[in-house]
Amino acid sequence: MTKDPELLAILERIAVSLEKLAPEPEAVPSLDGADAFVWEPETDRLLPVETVSRVDISLLRGVDNVRDILLENTRRFTEGLPANNALLWGARGMGKSSLVKAAHAEMNKAKPGALALIEIHREDIDTLPRLMTAIRESGRRTVIFCDDLSFDHDDTSYKSLKAVLEGGIEGRPDNVIFYATSNRRHLMPSDMMENERSTAINPSEAVEEKVSLSDRFGLWLGFHKCSQQDYLEMVAGYAAFLELDIAPEELQAGAVEWAATRGGRSGRVAWQYIQDVAGRLGKPLS
Repeated sequence: MTKDPELLAILERIAVSLEKLAPEPEAVPSLDGADAFVWEPETDRLLPVETVSRVDISLLRGVDNVRDILLENTRRFTEGLPANNALLWGARGMGKSSLVKAAHAEMNKAKPGALALIEIHREDIDTLPRLMTAIRESGRRTVIFCDDLSFDHDDTSYKSLKAVLEGGIEGRPDNVIFYATSNRRHLMPSDMMENERSTAINPSEAVEEKVSLSDRFGLWLGFHKCSQQDYLEMVAGYAAFLELDIAPEELQAGAVEWAATRGGRSGRVAWQYIQDVAGRLGKPLS
């Protein structure tokens, strides 16, 4: 070991410089300052969302039963009572993600700041264990939300989700609940499950492995294609809420034609039609 004073001084200066260049250790993500966040796994940060893109819960038509069930489950969780993870599955554009965001808003309307909402993107689902660990100690009641959750061939990240939701040594934190939306009831395409059945040594066990993921959700809330009556009620509800100056007969006739050109009816189609009407009338939607 050298005892050269000059060399020691140089090494000390190098060490000090390296310490200054080293990044600061990441702080534990904070749930303060906002009610909604987006998870950024690259930096282990929660990005605050000042204005959540949502619709008023009164505008969600044709989903009364599932709306009431999710609201009650969310209310219980917010109040510290037992509640279930929820999978909202079914027809596209029928308000699955809108209902989750509206339920969050309703809880905070009754008690401001009572409930946080964190969105995690589908491609980041394998980082869910890190996110749950990060917010476990916060104490704040939190809904982690993944929109359009599904798994394709050769995708093994569903195993991380299974372990986090109910399994593992630690289990799900008491202050966290997980809501997901999907077009698939079992979160995986039927051909993927059929392939498992045809190629596995024990077909029934292979399929069970896949299906058991959706079993981790205590609530399965189904959303089905809406009738024309429900669709027209959605359109009329949006028009009344936004105070659009248009005759009911003209509004209805235009809504029927709009749905026909899109090959189907849904809450999303109703909203897209309303945006078109508002634009023609020069009515801002803000």
